Amino acid sequence: MSPTPRVTVFIPVHNRQHYIATAVDSILAQTFEDFELLVVDDGSTDATLEVLSRYRDPRLRVERNPHNLGLPATRNRGLELARGEYIALLDSDDKAWPTRLARQVETLDRHPELVQIGSACDFMDASGQRIKRVRRQPLSADEVDASLLFFCALTNRTIMGRTAILQAYRYSEDFPSCEDYELHQRLVRTYRMANLADVLVCGREHSGRFTRQNHGLGHDRKREISRRALLELGITPSEEDLDRHYALVRPRKLGAALNRDYLDWAEQWLARIDAANRRTRRYVPEALVRVMTECWIDLCVRARRQLGLGAYLRLLRSPLARRIPEAILNSLRKPRPESIRLGEQQS
Repeated sequence: MSPTPRVTVFIPVHNRQHYIATAVDSILAQTFEDFELLVVDDGSTDATLEVLSRYRDPRLRVERNPHNLGLPATRNRGLELARGEYIALLDSDDKAWPTRLARQVETLDRHPELVQIGSACDFMDASGQRIKRVRRQPLSADEVDASLLFFCALTNRTIMGRTAILQAYRYSEDFPSCEDYELHQRLVRTYRMANLADVLVCGREHSGRFTRQNHGLGHDRKREISRRALLELGITPSEEDLDRHYALVRPRKLGAALNRDYLDWAEQWLARIDAANRRTRRYVPEALVRVMTECWIDLCVRARRQLGLGAYLRLLRSPLARRIPEAILNSLRKPRPESIRLGEQQS
């Protein structure tokens, strides 16, 4: 292995004795070979370190925190220790498909304007059986930027980024949850990020995942990230606005509250965001409108349980309806990797 590999694959781990070997094996089997695999153990008390000690592959480096530091601090330590030009992230209970590193290195080499590139991912259950579910994220840099106003538009386990830039920005340790989303929001003010349509990583769904155990904390941190983004647009949201904004792209959480009153608020709120953006030019207007239109369609379709056909009438009467045909086509079209508009520049 070169002392300066092209890629550092970084896996933070804490008490994952049953899953860590799957993650490690998936990296050691990559078609792209110029990498180091850096595993930082965050004070595991199970057999995780014993499992790791069985490997003899020189590409694997195992480092230990002096005690349990938590995920953001462990991610920062991984950044500090990384030697590769690029750093690829993987969770300790997931696995990468064989061409993951090759595809992402190729993309970052070809697109120097990008600081991070993510991908789609599929899923497996706790026992490793595949689940019929795929998470797809916005592809183009403009739509990733606009989507970050509403949700985390890159899946952390799929990201490869430029190590030196991420080392300069680091993760905020004030965010024990959603530290990746907060980092993306800071990065996107200066740099561009995108996603590949390829499914390059398989995430594991199980009850012990950190995000499942810390849902309330994640909700609070996402609201704070949204508040900061809205302030950049010149909008000072109330606490109620933040709760409702959070629900825009999570309509299933609204239940019976997805009613006429909520749609009234949502339509006015999206119009307010659009007007603020046309003043500030923070987001590419066309990209922001596409993101908001798809959000509006989803809200109205789901509201039919409460409003019946009235939900569809509301959908069509909205000023956002002028973009509905394109939004529907975008949601139905199966994207191809070569269709990604990675090089679009903000105007």
